Amino acid sequence: MSTKKAAGGNARNPTITDVAERAGVSVPTVSRVLTGAARVSPAKRELVEAAIAELHYRPSAAARVLVSRKSQTIAVIAGNTSRYGYAETIRGIEIAARAEGYTVMITVVESADEDEVDRAIAATLTQALAGIAVLKFDPPGVAALRKIPSDLPVVALSGTRETGMRQAVLDEAAAAEELTDYLLGLGHETVHHVRVPPSRRVDGRTTGWKRALAKANAPIPPVRDASWLPRSGVEVGRELAADPSVTAVFCGNDEIAMGVMRGLAEAGLRVPEDVSVAGFDDHPLAELWNPPMTTVDQDFADLGVRGFQLLLQAIDGTGDRLYSSERPRLVFRESAAAPRPRGVG
Repeated sequence: MSTKKAAGGNARNPTITDVAERAGVSVPTVSRVLTGAARVSPAKRELVEAAIAELHYRPSAAARVLVSRKSQTIAVIAGNTSRYGYAETIRGIEIAARAEGYTVMITVVESADEDEVDRAIAATLTQALAGIAVLKFDPPGVAALRKIPSDLPVVALSGTRETGMRQAVLDEAAAAEELTDYLLGLGHETVHHVRVPPSRRVDGRTTGWKRALAKANAPIPPVRDASWLPRSGVEVGRELAADPSVTAVFCGNDEIAMGVMRGLAEAGLRVPEDVSVAGFDDHPLAELWNPPMTTVDQDFADLGVRGFQLLLQAIDGTGDRLYSSERPRLVFRESAAAPRPRGVG
């Protein structure tokens, strides 16, 4: 079998990008020809088939699809795979997919940079796919979702609803509003918020927090931003400790809440005696923390299962349901209590 020569004379197997360049078409067009997933004009099909023949391009996965006309592989595109919510969502997708005879491939998009997203999507489309699930928790996921060819079945999984797409959602805004209401109900004049990086300008957790304060006519403090790193919460905790008006803090996730609690402790304050702290997600360590953390239980694995079910309906043409939503559940533990003067109790 002949191979295309790379720069410097080293032989390498031709890629789908090579085929697209030789044919003068896009990578998604080549993918459509290989999988038969959508109509391609006869002229473009001839160009692609000629390029495949000239380059001796032989993708084994696509070859199987050309025979069976049905792929058993789905792709998951995510901005991260190590964070708790991401990992659990992917686990749910994988469990549901395996039960239906599908395999799962994972593509990580490390930033929302257009070139980075284009490379990730092109790499994903080298495989013969039945559909794609996108974790739309962050800017890379949002950017990737815009780049997926419209002829491929796709589902988005996130904490905020958008119209016009197939989507499985955890209603973060409703849960954050309920959690903020709970803290206000304990007697706190207001609730401060430490935000994790949003997928867009404002995320559901921040929206729900602000909505609850507005409904209660409570002061709305400035949002404090943390990174995804738990340690970033430590400095925020120290800053909050310096403000004697702070009695309650709602953090965008449990890991940041752990950092905030550490920062408060380093400043000599106690939780919840001096400052109440609540998290979000119900990380496995939340109930083991000292004190055990009031938080919101987000069933990420179930989100993955629901997302795959929507995607499977699109793949099989067995349903037209576009939306699945579940409201996360509040978990009351010992890190939140009624306010009292600092240093008392």
